Amino acid sequence: MSKTALNLSGVTKTYNAGTPAEIRVLRGLNLNVAAGEVVAMVAPSGSGKSTLLHIAGLLDTLDEGKVEIAGTDATGMKDKARTLLRRSTVGFVYQFHHLLPEFSASENIELPQRAAGVSASAARARAEELLATVGLSSRADHRPGELSGGEQQRVAFCRALANGPALLLADEPTGNLDPTTSDQVFEALMTLVRKTGMSALIATHNLELAARMDRMVRLEDGVIVEL
Repeated sequence: MSKTALNLSGVTKTYNAGTPAEIRVLRGLNLNVAAGEVVAMVAPSGSGKSTLLHIAGLLDTLDEGKVEIAGTDATGMKDKARTLLRRSTVGFVYQFHHLLPEFSASENIELPQRAAGVSASAARARAEELLATVGLSSRADHRPGELSGGEQQRVAFCRALANGPALLLADEPTGNLDPTTSDQVFEALMTLVRKTGMSALIATHNLELAARMDRMVRLEDGVIVEL
């Protein structure tokens, strides 16, 4: 296994290039996340953190630079290859859970596994294991609408980790929660990450939570600054 979960080197991204409305979001950005490391990224709104996360997760392309995930150079990959690499190595968590309302908590976690070819029984067992880790075993058969905001987000974490990705990317995962729930949900996320040994890059405005991760960086003027 690669000792580096994510390597961004010289990443540049510009929107509306060559027009009066040109916006250069990332300016030769460099960032390395080691295997098993949890990195907090703090950044003001509009700084380009979502763009960075989308490039890191192969949801967006860069203009210049290099993206390497778990030892695989994804720069210049065709769409199909990018999709396959993303599906097998990257998990995403957003500020809003985006759970499918017509499915139970367990089913939401089983679905990405089934799409990856996992059997129904194995997918259910994996979902039960993850839900137990975040204290939601009794809520496995409840639909999202029957869960609290904190419970919904914990299910979303489980779904993101269902296929055992090497890298978790999270964009303000507790930003929609009150302080007490935010703390509980963050602890659940860290429990999942530590138990699996995966790496994570977590964007957050919460400096208290950021300080509890392995390392903190700041996205400022299109580059990463170590804190």
